[in-house]
Amino acid sequence: MIDKNLRRFQGLCSQAKQADLYLVVEAVAVASGKGPHQNYNKFLDTVESKAKELVVKLPAKSKNFLKANLATIDESAEPVIKKVYKTGKIEPDPLYGLYETTLNDKKIVVQYEPDTNLRDSEQVPLLEKGGIATFIEREVRPYTPDAWVDAAKTQIGYEISFTKHFYKPVPMRTLAEIKADIFAIEKETDGLLEEIIGEAP
Repeated sequence: MIDKNLRRFQGLCSQAKQADLYLVVEAVAVASGKGPHQNYNKFLDTVESKAKELVVKLPAKSKNFLKANLATIDESAEPVIKKVYKTGKIEPDPLYGLYETTLNDKKIVVQYEPDTNLRDSEQVPLLEKGGIATFIEREVRPYTPDAWVDAAKTQIGYEISFTKHFYKPVPMRTLAEIKADIFAIEKETDGLLEEIIGEAP
């Protein structure tokens, strides 16, 4: 019996003309079990290995389709590796999402796939002592220890308070002016009710 998620994925593959991808995933499901598989990195390795075995090409488009339509976000699962850097090419820097880990008994630096549902932005004062690193350690890390800064989205800008610099408030009227307006209205309306309903019999 085909698993419900696998059947749904079969339909999506059919619509997207990814029939070969489904054959690979189905073969992996038979060999590894329907899951759930908590390590997407190992799952993808298995899929790539099975694709070679079945002589099926697995371009980046197919891998993205697989992740978008078969994988689900699970906080208890292993982090998904987005990019692997060769040892010595780049230094680990958790502040910018570069983590040191071990893969196949080798120490490497990796960048993980972010959960876009948790993405947020911060405004760091330009004159912050210690810069972005100090701000993040003080204001973000105590609440979200695994947060990191996306350097590609970091921008330097200036915030101008138009209210502070350009707004000219209209002076409020004095109490005497308000009272004078009320008395004037009362004089204008004096006898108006009698004109509307007529004099009492």
